[in-house]
Amino acid sequence: MQKTFFYRLLFLLFTIAAAAQTPKKPTTSEIYHSLQKLNFVGSALYIAAHPDDENTRLISYLVNDVHANTAYLSITRGDGGQNLVGPELRELLGVIRTQELLAARRTDGAQQFFTRANDFGYSKNPNETFEFWNREDVLSDVVKTIRKFKPDIIIDRFDHRSPGSTHGHHTASAMLSVEAFDLAGNASKFPKSAEEYGVWKPQRLFFNTSWWFYGSKEKFDNADKSRLVSVETGSYFPELGLSNGEIASLSRSMHKSQGFGSTGSRGTETEYLELLEGTKPSENNLFEGINTNWSRLEGGNTIGTILNPLEDNFNFKNPSEMLPQLLKAYPLVSNLKDEHWRNIKLEQLQQLILDCGGIFIEAASEENSVNPNQNFKVNIEAINRGKSDVVLKSVKNSEGKILWSESEALSFNDDKKIVITVNSAKQNPPYSSPYWLNEKGTLGMYVAPEELIGLPETPPLEKLVFELQFENTTIPFTKNIIYKFNDPVKGEVYRPLEVLPEVTASIPEKVLIFASNASEVVSVVVRAGKDSISGTVSLQHPEGWKVEPTQQLFQLTRNGETQTFNFTVTPPNGQSEGYLKPMVNAEGQIFNKELVSIDYEHIPYQSVLLPSEAKVAKIDIQKKGQNIGYINGAGDAIPESLKQIGYSVTTIEASNISEKNLQNFDAIVVGIRAYNTVLELAFAQPILNKYVENGGTMIVQYNTNRSLVTEKLAPYSLKLSRNRVTDEFSEVKILAPENPILNTPNKITQKDFEGWVQERGLYFPDEWAKEFTPILGMHDKGESETKGSLLVAKYGKGYYIYTGLSFFRELPAGVPGAYRLFANMLSIGK
Repeated sequence: MQKTFFYRLLFLLFTIAAAAQTPKKPTTSEIYHSLQKLNFVGSALYIAAHPDDENTRLISYLVNDVHANTAYLSITRGDGGQNLVGPELRELLGVIRTQELLAARRTDGAQQFFTRANDFGYSKNPNETFEFWNREDVLSDVVKTIRKFKPDIIIDRFDHRSPGSTHGHHTASAMLSVEAFDLAGNASKFPKSAEEYGVWKPQRLFFNTSWWFYGSKEKFDNADKSRLVSVETGSYFPELGLSNGEIASLSRSMHKSQGFGSTGSRGTETEYLELLEGTKPSENNLFEGINTNWSRLEGGNTIGTILNPLEDNFNFKNPSEMLPQLLKAYPLVSNLKDEHWRNIKLEQLQQLILDCGGIFIEAASEENSVNPNQNFKVNIEAINRGKSDVVLKSVKNSEGKILWSESEALSFNDDKKIVITVNSAKQNPPYSSPYWLNEKGTLGMYVAPEELIGLPETPPLEKLVFELQFENTTIPFTKNIIYKFNDPVKGEVYRPLEVLPEVTASIPEKVLIFASNASEVVSVVVRAGKDSISGTVSLQHPEGWKVEPTQQLFQLTRNGETQTFNFTVTPPNGQSEGYLKPMVNAEGQIFNKELVSIDYEHIPYQSVLLPSEAKVAKIDIQKKGQNIGYINGAGDAIPESLKQIGYSVTTIEASNISEKNLQNFDAIVVGIRAYNTVLELAFAQPILNKYVENGGTMIVQYNTNRSLVTEKLAPYSLKLSRNRVTDEFSEVKILAPENPILNTPNKITQKDFEGWVQERGLYFPDEWAKEFTPILGMHDKGESETKGSLLVAKYGKGYYIYTGLSFFRELPAGVPGAYRLFANMLSIGK
């Protein structure tokens, strides 16, 4: 029961501060801003499908102008998107985009929630979306979030009435929101969350529309706006020194993996909201008729008479003047009967007490990671930089065990430092890794413990409670234990303290292609998660494959130390696929996880535990040519995949392209979205065309049809479109059966299009010169056939190939047919 209460409290208080590693040290103006938020008793929930779908202008307006308790519910974590900052895709990209959303919320001040839905890739309509998402489970998650967060108003980013006009996930998110708006108030629907959090009926439901949804500004200007409410969101906040548009752009610019850097705006800006449910409010007041004052709560009037005057009388030179009034309000807020608002306002009030009092408290581990049930040292720092009398009474762990209790006064500006020992008791989940990746889900759904559903990340597992006494009032302050160190360049660097396994293992090559019956050496890297650990490592393998030796001994002395072991793997005679899985036996346990680190400047350091495995595939594959030149685009793993089947791959910088530099390559491959991201290609195109004309083979992978650095990306006329085939199981029709690209050196058949992942391809050309030969036809259900997925043209002595097929997904996934087809593309004309 105590544990259930903890997770309920966790959801209510899991604000953006939980993810921020560097402690926030607010200015006087920011303290005033926090006071305004404390005195507003109302909530708004924004709902859309993906990270970066949210309207940060409106979210920032709700937080910083209205001062509402505001959150964004993203149905997915954006796992199916692209990555412009690194090589991570799928689940690891979802971790990055989750953290980018949290960084965005730290910027605009809102909170962040999710459902269990997995972004499986682009879909064209909600029906297709719900073939992958378990509609009932995702709806349950949306209802649960509404019941927990208890928003007065809900705002949808997308229109639930226009299926097929946008990404299927977009429409599906709005459909789920509309349905959940009514179901959240019905105790018979999803009774588990109704029993735990009570039912809830929001007052209004809006659709955040704009001229874009009408097709043009002219159509929007002429449209019936009787159901629309307009709000002015171009406010300037002098206490923050920023306009709302500037805050919104800073927030949106956190979506760096998607290339969504945004320039701040100043001046008048209007947002339009269509009323879907509830009574229509007046202009510029979405909360009209909803009591958002302290009087909303039983016992709140007295609190309001204490806290409301503090705004009018705020002393920007000395905010500590209001500390006595904050302390006077504290026991009254603690005794509010409304548990939901009590928890929210207690957290806000406690932070204000620390900020106004000039009090800094911190718990920093001497180690960056610990194991379950391990004792470790923690450095406690507490300093009172204000004029009030403050006593540090005790320090406890999250279970209430007293770790220090000497009741020492915190003298003015005297930095109090204590070292204590903490035990990392076993918890559920046991490790700090993203909770939604702990169990294998489906293509469309993640698996998560009931108590964690909705949370943006795994809660920090190690916390301490500081008991501070202000005269006769004792207040507990919970702080996450962090890890920090000094970097010679960056200075003080904060990271989360992580609870990780005693040992992990990984196979560096995630896909191993065997193009013959010859044995290959496979390396397994064992990493120590603690000092002094030993055991054995073996390699689990598919039936018919052989691995030697069966196991090997390891002994590691230092935490973080690694040791590499080589196993000889022999494939079976016929074509075969499966997985190699390292199994580590140590300290009476079997460890089968791989530790992946994600380290980017704009998000906190992440340690991700994934099932340790590598796909192995014995493929009947032939190839011609050997030396491949690769021009990188937005980032993919094609070069590594080509090396797997024996090619020598050299990266070519676009700025260094010359006829001399290209002459020794059998083929040139251009990475995904290169013509969207590499400006130098506009100037290098004539050289590349000459390379083809002289007998070379050039393969260009997909580009979007907007923001091309040049329209002349081929020696002949070629026009890109938004055509795509999202169903990876869709039938593929062979249009040119005699073309060498389908016949040599590998005979391509329907079987080669089995086992593809996420999609067939995207941004296919829809117009091309007569010199091009379309090779394949395909389409999604209910649509006409597209023929632009693979185009081949003879140019001079060589061949130019344009393909929108998703080789950047298929090759890293070890899809045999994709390898065979790509080998034919590289071999053409040889």
